[in-house]
Amino acid sequence: MRKVLGKIFFNRPTLTVAQELLGKFLVRKIGTKTIAVMITETEAYDGPHDKASHASRGLTPRTKVMFGEAGRFYVYFTYGMHWMLNIVTGPKGYPAAVLIRSGVTYHSPLITSKLISKLIRGPARLTKYLHVGKSFNGKIAARKTGLWFENRGVCINKKDILAGKRIGVDYAGAWAKKLYNFRFICYTTVSSWHARVRNASKSCKLSFHS
Repeated sequence: MRKVLGKIFFNRPTLTVAQELLGKFLVRKIGTKTIAVMITETEAYDGPHDKASHASRGLTPRTKVMFGEAGRFYVYFTYGMHWMLNIVTGPKGYPAAVLIRSGVTYHSPLITSKLISKLIRGPARLTKYLHVGKSFNGKIAARKTGLWFENRGVCINKKDILAGKRIGVDYAGAWAKKLYNFRFICYTTVSSWHARVRNASKSCKLSFHS
């Protein structure tokens, strides 16, 4: 089962979308090559009063995309070297988005049929791996754009989702304490981007809908 996620999926509450994106695939097409990453960590930025969100500064040329329609990418540059990939959520006029922080890529080496998985940990490494930059800002998540989301039938049990504080937002006061970071716990114990992914617990398994 492979279904492209459209505006209907993203035009919902930010916290709901952030959690339901876990287990979904972020797909990038570059020429004839297609790369797919299963999302394992997200962060929600919810509304104009969220002090951790760029939108708390109001409508600006930078945040204009966040105030727009759901299902468009909000891509921004940070620390003078990294691109961050977000997807806009909720109704038009309500600035909210989900940051895609980490994912797992799967491939089969030529010398064996065994499936190998690697964790791409951190939003900067993720955009670098997928070759995502400024050109995607404001574009719709769709095949025609070359970057989109898919439901491939992966089911994640709610007990395997860990909610925590967002990363690097200590300046946001009470909003820094919001549990708006969501992680699929099967992939929280890997310390290296290139380390082979291992389960956080033996009981933590993926299931699939046909």
